[in-house]
Amino acid sequence: MDDQQKIQLFEQTPIPKAVANLAIPTVMSSLVMVLYNLADTYFVGMCNDPIQNAAVTLAAPVLLAFNAVNNLFGVGSSSMMSRALGRKDYDTVYKSSAFGFYCALFCGILFSLLCGIFHTPLLHLLGTEESTLPATWSYMRWTVICGAAPAILNVVMAYLVRSEGSSLHASIGTMSGCLLNMILDPIFILPWGLNLGAEGAGLATFLSNCVACLYFFVLLFLKRGKTYVCIHPGKFTLQKNIVLGVCTVGIPASIQNLLNVTGMTILNNFTSAFGADAVAAMGITQKINMVPMQISMGISQGIMPLVSYNYSSRNHKRMKKTIFFAGRIMIGFQLCVSVLYFINAGSLVRLFMNNEAIIAYGTRFLRGFCLGLPFLCMDFLAVGVFQAVGMGKEALFFAIMRKIVLEIPALYLLNHFFPLYGLAYAQFVAEFVLSVLAILVLSRLFHRLSTEKKQA
Repeated sequence: MDDQQKIQLFEQTPIPKAVANLAIPTVMSSLVMVLYNLADTYFVGMCNDPIQNAAVTLAAPVLLAFNAVNNLFGVGSSSMMSRALGRKDYDTVYKSSAFGFYCALFCGILFSLLCGIFHTPLLHLLGTEESTLPATWSYMRWTVICGAAPAILNVVMAYLVRSEGSSLHASIGTMSGCLLNMILDPIFILPWGLNLGAEGAGLATFLSNCVACLYFFVLLFLKRGKTYVCIHPGKFTLQKNIVLGVCTVGIPASIQNLLNVTGMTILNNFTSAFGADAVAAMGITQKINMVPMQISMGISQGIMPLVSYNYSSRNHKRMKKTIFFAGRIMIGFQLCVSVLYFINAGSLVRLFMNNEAIIAYGTRFLRGFCLGLPFLCMDFLAVGVFQAVGMGKEALFFAIMRKIVLEIPALYLLNHFFPLYGLAYAQFVAEFVLSVLAILVLSRLFHRLSTEKKQA
């Protein structure tokens, strides 16, 4: 995509077409990521070895921690770049992308070194025992010790490429790694292949992330002189405006991820008190619920470059039209999904496991979760807008409100008054309140922009 095409996409292309060009590849990438996250667990499970399954599960929190770095430098740098593009401040675009790239690389290497040096206490902290420690370490040796840097870099580079409107290339890069991982998993894991079990899953993940990184390096080489994404060491800087611009948006996004992990851990701990069937049902319904959630997340992230560019170029009318169009699409879609999930909850759970006890639990869980979907998409849309226009404080406020103020207390209260089944409604309570707040804060933003335009 050359300069004129980028300008046309951001400034002239009809809103529905512009949103489709940016959001559809991002949504597809998000859905492939869901499958990718399930692949290791699925194929390792085919080994019928509880120790190998435990290894993947026990290492999961360390891999989830990568997302905190991804959000810090991926979301932060891409937002800074798109806003600078709107102002035609290309020097800031180059410096922001170099800052995000090299900070992500440094954090990936540091992550590997620290986990390698302190691997013994880390493994015990993760809950490994004598029987599970070797397999867990074998999995982490590839995914964390060798793989932290490529795992983080390929996601951050996708954000950087997407910031200038190249959403398709960003998604191809991400999906190439995900699809390769799903191809390599059975070959490396299962007895008919290399029969490496959890270690094979880790090796497949490491190689797949390396291939995704290679795609982005080749892309940037081929597009040199035609892209604003810059990873030249000479453009790396610790200038105050660059650091603050990236971190103002990136830190709230990073904290939001850490709080999501905390909330999920608390939910799983509550559920585990009711036995293995309840835990299995909760896990299945969370995976089913993840699909529409990722679609909403993909749309909100996909439109961020368009919102950022038009906000900074002061084309606020086009910015608002983009937000309203995306909002209508997301709410309409999630309403349809909620109805389908509520009616077909039992059938959907049965697709994953044909166990009557688990189906009974899962049906009630999914009907609780699906009620929050139409409200959740308003929350995602608002946070995406806050990140796009540099409103880091508002994004952080919503992250804290979602988990610490609303959802986690709701888990405790609902589980107390409605044991087990009340847990599925905590998300609905939190997202209902946040959707109202989202409308109020967005309305206030639009009013401020209208006032500024009249005074200009």
